[in-house]
Amino acid sequence: MAQAIEETVDAGYADDPILQYLTFQLARETYAVDILHVREIIEYGSITPIPMMPDFISGVINLRGSVVPVVDLNSRFSGDRASVTKRTSIIVIELEKDDFKLEIGMVVDLVNDVLEIRKSNIEPAPKFGAKIRTDFIEGMGKVDGRFLILLEVDSVLDVEELSVVEALASSSDEALKGHESGR
Repeated sequence: MAQAIEETVDAGYADDPILQYLTFQLARETYAVDILHVREIIEYGSITPIPMMPDFISGVINLRGSVVPVVDLNSRFSGDRASVTKRTSIIVIELEKDDFKLEIGMVVDLVNDVLEIRKSNIEPAPKFGAKIRTDFIEGMGKVDGRFLILLEVDSVLDVEELSVVEALASSSDEALKGHESGR
């Protein structure tokens, strides 16, 4: 009898998959990104600033021999630079635009945890009321009676900004390789 009840419960969710999101804090607000975009989480460290970049691009980091551009999400959303504390982290995500993949670091105040959210508990992005542009929002996830903002990572940078970041990563990667071969 118990097995029949379990099968009925499981069958009821067949069209309602569970999605996983990494949650983090940014300016006292909770956000989340699809875990499938997250490559790793690293401690905030030495970021090399690059001149003549948009204000929200903090610079680049060397991640195991690869140059990864770093975006200050707080600056991107509100124009204010993130305050760096001992809990500040960099979430390295992978973006896919057209036919290329690009790793980008996102500076966040604090990484929380991974939450599972049923697809039926995700509402469309609001038309107003959020502190960030709605094109950055994939939806609103309802968890334990509260909403959290699910970011659409592919939209955090538009095509023009993405080309700047890609060029930055490519030129910095070439410079790093040239520096290493010159030793």
